Amino acid sequence: MLRSLYIQNYALIEKLDITFDTGFSVIAGETGAGKSIILGAIGLLLGQRADVKAIRQGASKCVIEARFNLSAYHMQSFFEENTLEYEDESILRREVHASGKSRAFINDTPVSLTQMKELGEQLIDIHSQHQNLLLNKEDFQLNVLDVLASNEKELATYKEVYTRWKQREKELEALIVQAEQSKTDEDYLRFQLEQLEEAKLRAGEQTELEQEAETLTHAEEIKAGLYKVEQLFVSDETGLLSSMKEALNTLISVQKVYQPAEDLAERVESSYIELKDITQEISGRVDEIEFNPDRLDEVNERLNQLYSLQQKHRVQSVEELIRLTEDFQVKLSVITSYGERISELTAEVEAQFRMVKKLASELTGKRRKSAREVEKQMVERLIPLGMPHIRFQVDMGMRKELGMSGEDTVAFLFSANKNGVLQQLSSVASGGEIARVMLSVKAMIAGVVKLPTIVFDEIDTGVSGEIADRMADIMYEMGEQKRQVISITHLPQIAARGRVQYLVYKQDNDKETNSHIRRLNEDERVAEIARMLSGAKLTEAALNNAKELLKHSHGR
Repeated sequence: MLRSLYIQNYALIEKLDITFDTGFSVIAGETGAGKSIILGAIGLLLGQRADVKAIRQGASKCVIEARFNLSAYHMQSFFEENTLEYEDESILRREVHASGKSRAFINDTPVSLTQMKELGEQLIDIHSQHQNLLLNKEDFQLNVLDVLASNEKELATYKEVYTRWKQREKELEALIVQAEQSKTDEDYLRFQLEQLEEAKLRAGEQTELEQEAETLTHAEEIKAGLYKVEQLFVSDETGLLSSMKEALNTLISVQKVYQPAEDLAERVESSYIELKDITQEISGRVDEIEFNPDRLDEVNERLNQLYSLQQKHRVQSVEELIRLTEDFQVKLSVITSYGERISELTAEVEAQFRMVKKLASELTGKRRKSAREVEKQMVERLIPLGMPHIRFQVDMGMRKELGMSGEDTVAFLFSANKNGVLQQLSSVASGGEIARVMLSVKAMIAGVVKLPTIVFDEIDTGVSGEIADRMADIMYEMGEQKRQVISITHLPQIAARGRVQYLVYKQDNDKETNSHIRRLNEDERVAEIARMLSGAKLTEAALNNAKELLKHSHGR
């Protein structure tokens, strides 16, 4: 319940601080006095977009703060889910700076506008005149059925499954498109892959072949060089091996008389053995090396093949060609698996569609039952509001395709005349009739949804006299059901029915205009209702009529 409202530097309001009572209260005031400004300020607490133009001229920021009593409404879960401290008396505050920056707070903790909107919509419902147009909108009419049917959990489950089904359906469509596109790529990829696989690529092969090509190209030069080295080692007279052997024998002969020669002999012997081994290897390689033009042609042909593949695929090595081969294999594997994946996803989409249809059918069943209750209640509520021959019907049909809210179409059909043809509300209902229908809908919903505070902004437009009196009774009764109802009105019948009456007014000085609101005492109420009855000039008769109206309203 809204306990108090504080507004600073918003539009024509320099500073406003007002407390509100439980039950049914009314706010009156001349047109343009600032009632809509107060509603606009409350709207900021419901997450509405902030406009810096609304900041009072000359001020750096505006502040709107409302205190709510939550003790009877079991809202602790919202605070827990949003990591906020719960208090029975909770404060919502919105600040809008001239720079365009906007800040929101719940119990002095900064929050996002989404969080403030979520909480605000659970605390207060503002019904303005333009909301009467909602009666013509199918989604609003459908929501009325869902509220009366208590479909919140069922609808949430349906929307979750529906969203998942649509996502999978979208994935399937994209996969089918990819599969179609891949068909044009498959032949190209397969040709490239076959060419690479036929090449039987091997890591390190190019380096080996390039070295072999060098050897074959310079075979005679290499063979001559190795032969020359071999002769230097094994020549009978000047060969290095013969000289080393002679040096070794000499050192062995003197080591008996010269001890250091023993170590030298061992070192020379080791070198002699290594040199002899080298000589044998060189000899073997001399025999191996030979000019083989046929082999050279093979090597060059293979190298040309590798170079050609590298140039074609714009890479620098065989290793990169191998990686490219693997990449082509993966892509072809994906392409060939499209059929299997499409079959699996199709089965999943079909299964989810069956689940969505089942949930939609369950919603339809509950909505049809709710529709009969809406018809019954609306007739019962509208007959006392001056529509003795009212006929109200909820016409339900089926959509061509499932939607986010199910497969039902809804239309509220209406006739205020005894033999009138049932037609959609927007086609036949007058402004006053629409107002009465909307009030009845709100009263019906209020019995199910425990909104702490409901504000009616001139819902009495287009009605007067006894009908206004009856509408006042409905709002009063709503306020008696552990709920706060505030009505902004120009009608004395409704103003008189309120437990408390507030007056919005403007005051001018030499520099500016300020809007104010204050609670009226009994004498002030009489005077204000008298003005509503007779105009600006108060007469004794108007004052007496106002007293009687108040006495009658409070004596019910």
